[in-house]
Amino acid sequence: MQLHISPSLRHITVLPAKGFREFCKVKIGSRRLSYRMVFYSLLFLTFLLRFVFVLTAVDAIDGENKCSSIGCLGKRLGPRILGRRYEQDVPEVIYQVLEEDTNPEEKERGPETLEEFVAEMKSEVADAKTFAMKLKSMVRFLEERSRSAKIQEYLYRHVASSSIPKQLHCLTLRLANEHSTNANARLQLPSPELVPSLVDNSLFHSVLASDNVLAASVVASSLVHNSLQPEKVVLHIITDRKTYAPMQAWFSLHPLAPAIIEVKALHHFDWFTKGKVPVLEAMEKDQKVRAHFRGGSSAIVAINTDRPKVIAAKLQALSPKYNSLMNHIRINLPEMFPSLNKVVFLDDDIVVQTDLSPLWDIDMNGKVNGAVETCRGEDKYVMSKRLKSYLNFSHPLIATNFDPNECAWAYGMNIFDLEQWRKTNISQTYYYWIEENLKSDLSLWQLGTLPPGLIAFRGHVHAINPFWHMLGLGYQDNTTIADAEAAGVVHFNGRAKPWLDIAFPELRPLWTKYLDFSDRFLKSCHIRAS
Repeated sequence: MQLHISPSLRHITVLPAKGFREFCKVKIGSRRLSYRMVFYSLLFLTFLLRFVFVLTAVDAIDGENKCSSIGCLGKRLGPRILGRRYEQDVPEVIYQVLEEDTNPEEKERGPETLEEFVAEMKSEVADAKTFAMKLKSMVRFLEERSRSAKIQEYLYRHVASSSIPKQLHCLTLRLANEHSTNANARLQLPSPELVPSLVDNSLFHSVLASDNVLAASVVASSLVHNSLQPEKVVLHIITDRKTYAPMQAWFSLHPLAPAIIEVKALHHFDWFTKGKVPVLEAMEKDQKVRAHFRGGSSAIVAINTDRPKVIAAKLQALSPKYNSLMNHIRINLPEMFPSLNKVVFLDDDIVVQTDLSPLWDIDMNGKVNGAVETCRGEDKYVMSKRLKSYLNFSHPLIATNFDPNECAWAYGMNIFDLEQWRKTNISQTYYYWIEENLKSDLSLWQLGTLPPGLIAFRGHVHAINPFWHMLGLGYQDNTTIADAEAAGVVHFNGRAKPWLDIAFPELRPLWTKYLDFSDRFLKSCHIRAS
C-alpha cells in the first residue's frame, strides 16, 4: 500500500500494493496545513501514547484493576493530575454506627486494648457493622479510662498543693514554742534605734506578705545576700495573727544584718482595726459563695460532663492561696505604708537572684505599677497571657468593658509608686469588681487576685524588662537551669511550690540554696534539700 498526499494537502490517495488502482480521496478542509504542524502533531501523539502506556503499566504493577475504557482512564488520570489519588468508598454502615448516640446504660463492653480488638477480628468473620461497633466500644472505653486518670492526677495535685506539709507544720509549732520560752526569740524587729529607718525614703523598701515561715526566710535571705548595698535594704514582712509568733521567732534567731527586717501582723495596723475593711468583707462573702455553689472537690470531680481541664480550673479555684488574705492585702499598700513613696512587693514563692536597687531608679512616667508583661516572650507556654486568659468574655459585663487581646502582666515582683497610687481610684475599682464577681456567682473570673488586679490597674501599668521576673517555674519544667539562673527574680507560681514534694527536682535547687539544712529547727523537723 502506498500513501500519496497532494501538495495542497487537500487529498490523500491510498494505492493497493497489487497494482489495482483505487484511490480514496479524503477531504481535509479548506485550511492549509504546514508540514511542520503535521510533524509536531504526530510527535505529540507519540509521546501521549507512551505516557498512557507508562501509567497503565504502573497501575498493573500496583495491583489495581486494568483500565480499558476512556471513562476508567479519566478516573485514574484526573486525580493524579490534581495531586490526589482515587479513593474507594467507605461502607456507609461504618459512618452510621460512629454517628449513633452512645447509650450510657449499655452494659456490653468491647475490647479494652488494640491487641484484644485485633484478636477478635481474626477469630471471627466480622462484617463492617460489627467492626465499627467494636472499634467504637474500644475507643470509648479508652477515652473514659484516660479521662478518669487525668482527673485523678488533677485531684491529687490539688490535695498536695493545698495541704500543709507536716515538716512546715512542725517548723511552725517548734518556733511558736521557742517564742514562748526563749526571750531571744521575742526581740523587737527592728530594734528601737532602727525604727526611723522604716519610713526613710532614701532606703530600698520591700514588702512581703506571707504566712509561710520557711518561704519567707528564703525570700529574705535571697534579697539580702544578692544586694550590693545590704545596709540600705528594708524588708517589711506582713503576716497573720497565728503566724506572727513563729515568724518573729525565726527572724529574731536568724538576723540578716546589716539589712533591716520588720515583722508585723495585720492586727498591728491601725487602719485594719478601725471601721470596715473592704477586702475582709469581700473575702467573707467569697468564702460563702464558693462553699455554697462549688460543693468542694468531691462535687467537682463527680461531674461527668466537664472536661478534665475544666475540672482542674475549678479545683485550682478552691486552693486556699486564691482566697488568702495575704494574697489580697497588696491592694491596701498605700494605707499600710502612708509615709513611703515607693516599694517593691514580693510574693513568698519567688527567689531574688540579683541586686534589686535599680528598680527604684526606673522612671515610671507617672504610672503606679511597674510589672513584667506576659503577652510576649520566647516561652509561648508562659508568656502568652492576655485578658482573655483570665476574664470570662462570654459574660456581657466583661465583653462590653474590656478588650480580650489586651496584654496581661504578672504579680509576684512589682515596683509600686505609692505616691502616684494615692492620687488614683485603683483600690475602689478593685473592690467594685470584686463585688460584681460575687454578685454574678464568680462568673466573671474564678482564680485569685490577678483578674481584679488586671482590671483595677488598667492604664496605670509601666512595663519593665522581663529580666526582673521569670514566671512559670511552679507549673511547667520547660525552663532550663541556665535560663533561670540568668533571671533577676524567678517565680515558682503554680502548684509545684519548691517546698512541696511535687516540686520539679531540677528547678528546686534554685530555692533550696538559700536554706541552711544544718539549722537545728530544720533538722528537728526533717526538712531536707531533696
